[in-house]
Amino acid sequence: MKILVQKFGGTSVSTSEQRKIVAGKVSQAVKEGYKVAVVVSAMGRMGAAYATDTLKSLVTDENILSKKDLDLLMACGEIISSVVMASELKTFGVTATCLTGGQAGILTDDCFNDARILQVKPAEIYKEFERNDVVIVAGFQGVTKDGKITTLGRGGSDTTAAALGVALNAERVDIYTDVDGVKTADPKIVDNARTLDKITYNEICQLAHEGAKVIHPRAVEIAMQGNIPLRVLSTFSDGEGTLVANGVLKGEQVVDIKNDRLITGITQKPNVSQLIIDNPTKDQQITNKIFKSLADAAISVDFITINEAEIIFTVKEGDLEKAVSIINNLGFEVKTNPHCAKVAAVGAGMTGVPGVMSKIVEALTEKNIKILQSADSYTSIWCLVHQEDMVEAVRTLHEKFNLG
Repeated sequence: MKILVQKFGGTSVSTSEQRKIVAGKVSQAVKEGYKVAVVVSAMGRMGAAYATDTLKSLVTDENILSKKDLDLLMACGEIISSVVMASELKTFGVTATCLTGGQAGILTDDCFNDARILQVKPAEIYKEFERNDVVIVAGFQGVTKDGKITTLGRGGSDTTAAALGVALNAERVDIYTDVDGVKTADPKIVDNARTLDKITYNEICQLAHEGAKVIHPRAVEIAMQGNIPLRVLSTFSDGEGTLVANGVLKGEQVVDIKNDRLITGITQKPNVSQLIIDNPTKDQQITNKIFKSLADAAISVDFITINEAEIIFTVKEGDLEKAVSIINNLGFEVKTNPHCAKVAAVGAGMTGVPGVMSKIVEALTEKNIKILQSADSYTSIWCLVHQEDMVEAVRTLHEKFNLG
């Protein structure tokens, strides 16, 4: 049995006309000999009748509900979407049925509103494939081992699709969105950003973690563990999109034997603030106390630099005031740089190659863009800049590495 997983986001299934386009994509896969597991998000975005945020707005104050009860409400959008999509496919002459996440065998922990998938038991999907060419699974949801409905948090439908791809040993997982693939930069910032033909799991994970919103990194990490290729492409065009894999698809002829692409893409994360604390005591226990106090207050820290003179890190813009108050209460003065942005250059080709940071510094210096902080890994280099310089920094680095 040759299985394909296709995931369609909220904008892809939001109107009757768009659902017909989706049905055409699915029926074409069936004609090509696939059994298709289709994962759908809730229809549309805030304001649309059955969008998740619209359903949540039906509750006067969601904070008075338990997260378990709220998950019952939030799971409804995807269930409605899957039934409507099954009806649409039948008008195309495709045999189709639908399952909730729990019925599809997706078992999660009990972290309601942001659950993690523990297991997938796909027996029911295989059983339905005996009678149907298409099984539609409600995305963004699963159940605990004792049967309570959970939702998977941001990017949950992507995560559902990737987990099903691994469990079903699918040929591929196709993530359909309203863009035609993974870009070298945000096209809203860089006019000549181009669509990448291929990208590695690690590269797209880094891009997603650093602000690119085309696919959720949790989904990529799950697919990578199972070595299941992903493809990111548009519902509304016939392009091939971007293939995400470490190798090539079955039967694909290999032509290139060397990848000389130094940088794959540039991405950005706005609305962060930098904090700088003098560290005159050079006491590791003090450092531990600072970070533990922030963690206890549910403040996530990033971009951490610790040396004998200073402790430097960033927080989300909205957490700045609270973080400063906590640090002051511990007896420390803190300097801040609010309104910053994190700009990242990502590429597996930079590993072990000298001079990449030099090029970044040179490019930003030529544009008088101040680097407030920097860090690197094997496949990424991050620079913290003032937010007013973010757009120019992204464009400058995109041009410097000839990504257009």
